[in-house]
Amino acid sequence: MKRARQKVVVENEAPETSQKSKKQKMYSYGLVFGESDLHTSMDWGSLPHHVILRIFQFLPLVDRARASSVCRRWNEIFHIPDLWRRFEFELSQPATSYLKSTHPDLIQQIIKRHADHLQYVSFKVDSSTESAEAACNILSQLVNCSIKTLGLISTAKPSFMNVSKAHFASALTVVFVNSKSLSSIKIDDTPLDDPSLKVLVANNSDTLKLLKMSSCPHVSPAGILCVADQCHGLKELALNYYILSDELLLALSSEKHVDLEHLRIDIVSENPGQVEFHTIKKQSWDALVKHSPKVNIVMYFFLYEEEFDAFFREETPVTHLYFGRAVSKAMLGRIGMNCPRLIELVVCANGLQPLDEELIRIAERCKNLTAMGLGECEVTCRGFVEFVKMCGGRLTQLSIMEEVLIPDNDYSLDRLHLEVSKHLGRMWFPDMMPTW
Repeated sequence: MKRARQKVVVENEAPETSQKSKKQKMYSYGLVFGESDLHTSMDWGSLPHHVILRIFQFLPLVDRARASSVCRRWNEIFHIPDLWRRFEFELSQPATSYLKSTHPDLIQQIIKRHADHLQYVSFKVDSSTESAEAACNILSQLVNCSIKTLGLISTAKPSFMNVSKAHFASALTVVFVNSKSLSSIKIDDTPLDDPSLKVLVANNSDTLKLLKMSSCPHVSPAGILCVADQCHGLKELALNYYILSDELLLALSSEKHVDLEHLRIDIVSENPGQVEFHTIKKQSWDALVKHSPKVNIVMYFFLYEEEFDAFFREETPVTHLYFGRAVSKAMLGRIGMNCPRLIELVVCANGLQPLDEELIRIAERCKNLTAMGLGECEVTCRGFVEFVKMCGGRLTQLSIMEEVLIPDNDYSLDRLHLEVSKHLGRMWFPDMMPTW
């Protein structure tokens, strides 16, 4: 200890060169920690196994691969199964896409060494058919997999739709047959068909909990009904309205089925007047809610005004409504009358007629409403304040474009935000652009 104190005095009193000062500091630390401890603490290769593994889990794939070349120990950790349970294959064509594609050598290494470790897998492809076909080729090789979650994602136009139905179904069948533990599948905008769904049901009926297939034109209502009849643990389902039926809702409401948590429905029309939409009976909706009282029923509408006739003429237990195109005053009036479970409403556009009465009716009857978004619509400031006053502090999200609000004799825009803030119990301003 005496030598240590003397060393500190010398360090404080005499000016030293940077190199000499560094040596003295190292010497002082060595006295405190011990020479061997100091060397160990500076040796990255000696970090505990679980620490390196944790660091690797946070690294991007490219950095993780580079780190694996530092030493033999890090390379061994690079191949530990825990690091390969979750993987996203990115497949793109360099000439036409901004995506960075997963290197082919790495893909082959994963197939050879880690296929049986993969559990949470997604394929992100660009708009080219070549990338979608490459994804199918990889799927076809996952013969030893035990995948629990599978997602097929097209970042631009749905490129999987350009793959032949036979090729896609064959590749998907490999995963369905060999995994036998699939719990979550996201296969929107793909050429999935009824026979493929039957293979899925035959091999994963006890494990499947989430099925998202919002745009699969080769799937019929009978295919979905087969899934509902066999997969009694299904908790979340996303599909197109054209394959929603009374029979499907009743199947999901049977005693042997678990409570459904989410039902997501896309109602889409590309050309006005070319699609005639069927009506779901009130008794079928009632059966579903009676069996699953907390179910969220989410509807995404992309229709033209003349195509809404089949909807909300009777009470409908929808909880979340999103209108991506203009919707009429009459339609919004029906929502206020027949959607008592409504939690969230987003209207992209309406027209040039104020929606005061419709909003007030929604506030009166939709006692669970907590989120509202209005785009290209019109509401008087007085009507909007009345709506907010009736909903009160339960409105946790209120996104209204400034252009929507029409000043009147009661409220200017400056006074409006103070009045609305008072009723919400927090500071609020209208939006300059949509935030939903």
